Amino acid sequence: MATEQRGGRPRASSRETLAEAASELFLEKGFDETSVADITTRAGVSRSSFFNYFSTKSDVLWAGFDERIDALPSALAAGGDDLDVAIRSAVATLVHDLRPDTLALALAQADTMRLADELERDSSVRRSRIAGAVLDHLRGRGVDDLRADVVAAAYGGAVLAALARWADAGAGRTPLESLLAQALEAVPPVRPSRSIHLS
Repeated sequence: MATEQRGGRPRASSRETLAEAASELFLEKGFDETSVADITTRAGVSRSSFFNYFSTKSDVLWAGFDERIDALPSALAAGGDDLDVAIRSAVATLVHDLRPDTLALALAQADTMRLADELERDSSVRRSRIAGAVLDHLRGRGVDDLRADVVAAAYGGAVLAALARWADAGAGRTPLESLLAQALEAVPPVRPSRSIHLS
């Protein structure tokens, strides 16, 4: 079976075709005004094909990133004994080699696509999912609940903040890994070297 078209360009998968069609339509009509039927018609695939890949319209934007979040618990479990180093390394896999895609376009063009509110809600869900994976790992390693909650939330926030800055700067112009590294500098260590007392 041929995997390339005559011009040498790789065939786009149905998922990629749907994502491109959705992005075009969100730019042209807006998110709310675009239906699943509009997307499948533009992509030239069936409605059932859409739901083979995505549950909702917004999942079109997040599917690739969600797969990375799904793999985060395994990356955390494979980490070494130094919790801070291991978690930073695992979290870095979320953005490693991430290319500009439909999500980056949506983040950069949220107002044009009229989906700013949708993206804010969806970003919160992904922030919570990242934090939840880190929190479970920290608890499993014996970190007390309060500190684990704070550190896990900071990791989730750092990833989504870096992703947003990357898109705003023009995805691909600034290395996402570098932005994430900067964001992670603000994350508190799992085990502080000394106690801080507030007076």
